[in-house]
Amino acid sequence: MGFPKDFLWGGATAANQCEGAWREHGKLDSTADHLTLGSRQIPREFTAQIREDRVYPSHQAIDFYHHYKEDIALFAEMGFKIFRMSLNWTRIFPHGDDAVPNGRGLDFYRDVFQELKKYGIEPLVTLSHYELPYHLAEKYDGWASRKCIEFYLKYCETVFREYRGLVRYWLTFNEINSAILEGNAYFSAGILSAGKKGMSAGVLRQEEESGEGKADRRGEAPVTDGNCKQEKDEEKNRQYNALHHMLLASARAVRLAHETDPNYQVGCMIAGICQYPRTCDPKDMVLAQKTRQNIFWYCSDVQVRGAYPSYIKRLFEEEGIRISMEAEDEEILKTGCVDFYTFSYYSTGCVSADESVAKTSGNMIFGAANPYLETSRWGWQIDPMGLRYFLNEIYDRYGLPVMVVENGLGQDDRLEEDLTIHDSYRIAYMREHIRQMEEAIHDGVNLIGYTPWGCIDLVAASTGEMKKRYGMIYVDVDDHGNGTLKRYRKDSFYWYQKVIASNGEDL
Repeated sequence: MGFPKDFLWGGATAANQCEGAWREHGKLDSTADHLTLGSRQIPREFTAQIREDRVYPSHQAIDFYHHYKEDIALFAEMGFKIFRMSLNWTRIFPHGDDAVPNGRGLDFYRDVFQELKKYGIEPLVTLSHYELPYHLAEKYDGWASRKCIEFYLKYCETVFREYRGLVRYWLTFNEINSAILEGNAYFSAGILSAGKKGMSAGVLRQEEESGEGKADRRGEAPVTDGNCKQEKDEEKNRQYNALHHMLLASARAVRLAHETDPNYQVGCMIAGICQYPRTCDPKDMVLAQKTRQNIFWYCSDVQVRGAYPSYIKRLFEEEGIRISMEAEDEEILKTGCVDFYTFSYYSTGCVSADESVAKTSGNMIFGAANPYLETSRWGWQIDPMGLRYFLNEIYDRYGLPVMVVENGLGQDDRLEEDLTIHDSYRIAYMREHIRQMEEAIHDGVNLIGYTPWGCIDLVAASTGEMKKRYGMIYVDVDDHGNGTLKRYRKDSFYWYQKVIASNGEDL
């Protein structure tokens, strides 16, 4: 059957991983700007004060801020129909709770959208992509505070009004379900009060500003072995309530978008933490079902169906989660359902009732290793057919148009002496995933777009590295920000150009 004629081929980036221009033209710090460089072996760290002896990858990244015209021209040369990008909230509202927006920030994104329009490229704009204003983390403890909903809506109202006619597709939050992953409190939800913050690639350690133990700025008692469990339970409860506030904010943003412009289409974006049962043992089957419900389906059930699913009540009971539900919350969720469904898909894993089964690594909790799959250098298992499987699961469940808005292979690409980059491994990865997307379309899935992650090299979220490259465009900059920042076309650039020109027929 092939891909539909109006299929949206493109690529994806995020402001905090590509934009740079830290504190330029009125922009202030986001939570991402306080995370240091790490690696697969060394975790990224949070520092309350920006230190001269540390590298903060988001401060420069690939400097899209000053190179956007060049980069968009390259996207157009590849043939993009759509470009997924995000707005840096602090470029528009530097503190997050400012009375008026920053005009220079508004002008920058308007220029970007107009440049995209010049080439006929549709923007797909993520409103919040792991870059909460740091001031909101400091003053309000991030999304743990219900007050953040109003700040977010003011920001949404501003950009919905400013960019009417330039943007049609919006996503409310990037990988919203990642906010409840263990250790992700700061990274995903800006919760500064968490004693430890981290990602699955390694625990982010909060820098201790004094010798008074691990007390945070709110004067809580230092963590000891005796109260570690209590602290962990409180953090988990805080994360689930933060997620509740984000879900409410998303629902209200959907309503606001539709009121601002009936042509606006607003989607959810779910982290594709996709897992199989490790064996046919019924214990593994039930565990896989519960894991998928609690981590994968939970948020999209709320965002698509407009209510908390019945199965989540058991999780709340067993984990002691107490959601601070107010009188109007259920109605807000019910009347703010999204128009389309998007998700990230890189890898799959397995779950096993046998705790001794080895786990794979990665920037999400993929689970136990699957013996039928190959593994990338960064420990992510490659599973193209799993994409077809989950596309069918998603569409059968919701019946909404679907986009795959992140997918790709991170590798340490090498710039050769003749200024070429031979990344046949990336071509092979994308080719097989595109073939499985076509199979899903043949299955009946209404798949409308594909934006592979890091269409241009950018900073890796999990480690802060540049050498973990996803792009089809090479950027000459290393982990420490050294390099010319020149852009070079990889072999995958020309291959993807051909794929788009043939609408997926020539792979």
